[in-house]
Amino acid sequence: MKTWLFPAVGAVTLLIAWQLIVGAFGVPDYIVPSPLAVFGDLVRERALIASNAVPTALESLFGFLLGNGAAIAIAILFVANRYLRLTYFPIVLFFNTIPILALAPIVVLIFGLGMFPKVVVAAIVCFFPTLVNMLRGLESPTASELDLVHSLCATRLQIFWHLRLPRSVPYLFAALRIAAQTSVVGALVGEWIGTNKGLGALIIESTFNYHAERLYAAVLVSSLLAVVFFAIVSAAERRFARFSGLN
Repeated sequence: MKTWLFPAVGAVTLLIAWQLIVGAFGVPDYIVPSPLAVFGDLVRERALIASNAVPTALESLFGFLLGNGAAIAIAILFVANRYLRLTYFPIVLFFNTIPILALAPIVVLIFGLGMFPKVVVAAIVCFFPTLVNMLRGLESPTASELDLVHSLCATRLQIFWHLRLPRSVPYLFAALRIAAQTSVVGALVGEWIGTNKGLGALIIESTFNYHAERLYAAVLVSSLLAVVFFAIVSAAERRFARFSGLN
């Protein structure tokens, strides 16, 4: 109850303050609409916003799965073969320095205007944090622990399954909680380029048409979508910890 009560009180107080400040200073609605105006537009345009939220949710979900799946697989390869890591990790690091706003047009140019390029952009945003965390988790066993399992004649596969992989789980879920939110950001960025569907496209359209209420409503739904993804990952982590006895 405390987990939800205090954030709910904080959100309500901020909305009340927002409503009072906008009214007290007479801020024009086309710049900063009041919360009541935003919620009113959210109710009136619920069909439009819902129809645009569905592709964004799908792109975020598929990007989350693709990006994290690739990151986990490559992290395992890097730990299994240090020469692969020495060769390719600097290249991965270089690609991570490219701003996603600069990379998104290239992805759209390569893969076209369908859903797949948005999924790829969302996957790219998720990929690097999960790769780094997974690498750190797989390499977290200490030298004394590795010496112990080697003295017991454990194979590399046994060491991976019984030592490295269990140690990496907390690091992995920490990265997945971040990726659950950044996947939505990646999908929105992908939708800003060459599409007329999704919350990202709706945000751009509302900005250029000065529909401030719809703009804020689309941003609110995007944030709620990220919160839902975060909550799902957190629930999965708790279930996994309870099932595996890690808690």
